[in-house]
Amino acid sequence: MAIDRDNAQAIRLLANGRARALGKLGDAVGAQRAIAEAEDLSSNHRLPGGLTPCISFAPYSIARTLANAATAHVALGNTRDVIEYAEQVDELIEQSDSDWSRALVRLDVATALLAGPQPDVEQAMVLGRQVLEAGGGPPIRSVIQRAGELHARAASWHQLPVVRDYAEALRTWHTTPLTRAVTNFAKMARLSDSRTRRAPSAAD
Repeated sequence: MAIDRDNAQAIRLLANGRARALGKLGDAVGAQRAIAEAEDLSSNHRLPGGLTPCISFAPYSIARTLANAATAHVALGNTRDVIEYAEQVDELIEQSDSDWSRALVRLDVATALLAGPQPDVEQAMVLGRQVLEAGGGPPIRSVIQRAGELHARAASWHQLPVVRDYAEALRTWHTTPLTRAVTNFAKMARLSDSRTRRAPSAAD
């Protein structure tokens, strides 16, 4: 797929789309190449400063691109890379008004801490609990998904009190009206999409 390098939105396509998709497919070389291209394009465009909101349609700031790079490396199990990217945007994350961005980056780091030969389960669960207990703003689908993924990744250590505490906090969080509403809406959307795909066409 060709990319219009003259359009700043190409940065979003590379960092949020291509790099993260390739990361989920386990293509480390392809994901890293997409991240590098996104960073290279960032130097060729006048971009917003700070950490652009994750739901903004404005061109990605450099910090937002780095946050997406961290997410791509989570799927690849590259703990060191996730932490390095997260550290580069940490100050902006803390200064940001976006509770969603803060939650997503913390969950990425928490999940990454469970990978590798020396997983830090306690710190991962602490970060996860911080997200669930922050209470800053309504939840969004991405935060709910990543909180659940963290719980799934921690299943191997289910006997540890800190993991059980996170699981209980997650169950409680899922019962809150806003979280339950977002979860139910996502389920309905998936069901509707599934039915649409199965529906016979006029040519059948």
